[in-house]
Amino acid sequence: MAHQVHAFEPPERFVAGTVGPPGERTFFLQARGGGRLVSVALEKAQVVLLADKLEELLAEARRRFDLAFAGAPPPDNAPLDTPVDEEFRVGTLGLAYDVDTATVLIEAVAIGEDDSTDDAVDNEDEVDETDADELIDADLDRLRVRLTPATAREFIDRARRVVSAGRPPCPLCGQPLNPDGHLCPRHNGYHR
Repeated sequence: MAHQVHAFEPPERFVAGTVGPPGERTFFLQARGGGRLVSVALEKAQVVLLADKLEELLAEARRRFDLAFAGAPPPDNAPLDTPVDEEFRVGTLGLAYDVDTATVLIEAVAIGEDDSTDDAVDNEDEVDETDADELIDADLDRLRVRLTPATAREFIDRARRVVSAGRPPCPLCGQPLNPDGHLCPRHNGYHR
């Protein structure tokens, strides 16, 4: 079976978003450009980790290469583009900063036969075009997106807004609170 690489270098839009009500949301990364729309599903924890690692990567690039990131686009609060058809479920996320083009490379790789939905993010500081292909296993479907640092910053901000729009966390254990409460492990399973 032929594996697809969905490349958007750069995309017209690249966002994290959800479908469904809080507590039942499915998280997606969605890229649009050149008349194409690609949506890949992933776990909430992967969205959080991706935003955190992107933040670290941008900070390191700024420190190491003395770069100034200017020209942030306006906030994107629009819903995901429709139809939201899942191309694949993400198993691994790869990140890199390309010094030659001053762009951030994000690769979302499908779950392989040996993978589970571990919150894996490979973090690279610098990459050239030959190393970019080595970020992930070429035998799996993948979504590749190349962003400017300003666009990556907006992606981080939106991803954090999307994650925080769900159920509030329990102040004791951090698990999501349902409207009717939850069985908190800190209370030995008793409702509070």
